[in-house]
Amino acid sequence: MKRSIIATLMLGYFCSASVYAQSISIPSTIDNSMAYSSLAQQSANSEAFALWLQPLIRQFNQLPEVKALQAKASQAQLLIQAADKAIYNPELGINYQNATEDTYSLDISQTIDWGDKRGVAMRKAQLEAEVLLSQTTLMRSQMLADVVMALVEQAQQNKILEFQQQQLDVAKQQFEIAKQQLASGAISQAELQLIQLDLASRAAEYALVEQAAINADAKVLMLFGTTTLPFNDFIEVLNVEVAAEVSPELPALKSAYQQVMMAKLAAKQVKADTSANPTISLSAEREGEENKLGVGLSIPIQIRNNYSETLAMASNDIAIAEQRYLASERVITEQQKLFYLSLPRLQQRYQEWRELVLTSGAGVADALGQQWQAGDISTSNYLQSKRQLASSYLAGMSLESALYQSWLDWMGQSGQLENYFLQQLAQQANDQSVRANVISTNGNSINAASINQIR
Repeated sequence: MKRSIIATLMLGYFCSASVYAQSISIPSTIDNSMAYSSLAQQSANSEAFALWLQPLIRQFNQLPEVKALQAKASQAQLLIQAADKAIYNPELGINYQNATEDTYSLDISQTIDWGDKRGVAMRKAQLEAEVLLSQTTLMRSQMLADVVMALVEQAQQNKILEFQQQQLDVAKQQFEIAKQQLASGAISQAELQLIQLDLASRAAEYALVEQAAINADAKVLMLFGTTTLPFNDFIEVLNVEVAAEVSPELPALKSAYQQVMMAKLAAKQVKADTSANPTISLSAEREGEENKLGVGLSIPIQIRNNYSETLAMASNDIAIAEQRYLASERVITEQQKLFYLSLPRLQQRYQEWRELVLTSGAGVADALGQQWQAGDISTSNYLQSKRQLASSYLAGMSLESALYQSWLDWMGQSGQLENYFLQQLAQQANDQSVRANVISTNGNSINAASINQIR
């Protein structure tokens, strides 16, 4: 009997996930070959990462929602440029009086920014720009997490669909074998009906999984307009070490922290806006045959309104912004604790599952099939054992999805995901440069065919 589909699929899947590079040996360049092989093994994951990540980032940047964020981010510079302008423009006045002696006058006045409104406005614009950029970074990271999770779900559903297709094919083969065994008297009519019911169950399960795969494709289609996007599993890089600690510099908190700074600056702006700004004026007048020149100074007197209530409200806004930041920090800290608690445990259970599948899954399916055909075990026990093997594989798929979900949720919601991906691409480019230097050392080189073998 052919090797069981489930054992072959599980064994092949996990074995292929860990094989990326092969070492080569060139007698004349032993040291360089060993160094290159080591570097190739170290950067194998990052290379596989970059193969699908780089085109994905390019397509991600073309999404209308992302372009809208990019346009929003470009407003930051305009905010600063707009604030770096004078607050008051000069005023020009012309007067004429028709009297015994006609009077002509020309006045020019300029209000002085005594309260430094321009300086406060400049600092406020810079903070608003930083807030805008922080919010854009966070939103991009969250959107990217949703995009990658959609690709993960699509890949996972395709794996399960392929597995269920193979299970359905095997069930059909078993049904044909069972009919032959019934004719030879090896099994009873009731056992044949059990196998027929198992075939019907497999067909129904395949139909449900097929619908789930279609929904996953539709989600990717709605995002990118296509269902064929480059993607490779990167479950090996999912760990807690890549996550940054909770601090005001964390993208998820940076905006809230800057809002506190904005509130403090708003209090200064209220003082600047309500300050008494003097106005200097210069006038030239001609009355009949007499020329006159005048200089004036006007200072507002804040007697009826000293704006004390407005200043108090601005001070209260500082306390409100600080409390909002502390609330956001508490939420992010709890999310981080959950991430540090859940991901390592998921990894441990996933690793245990892989070890159990690789050590026992491959032999059990073959043994069960042989025992059933030999009549050593009943049909009901055989079908039940097959169900257990299938459940083991599907449990592993659920663990994989949970790992991706936990990691992407934290990296996306905390605003770290895009920066981490870009670091991986930069690291991969750096690894390629280092390996190129190793290859060319001492005038030795490795031909392209050898490099392709390594990759």
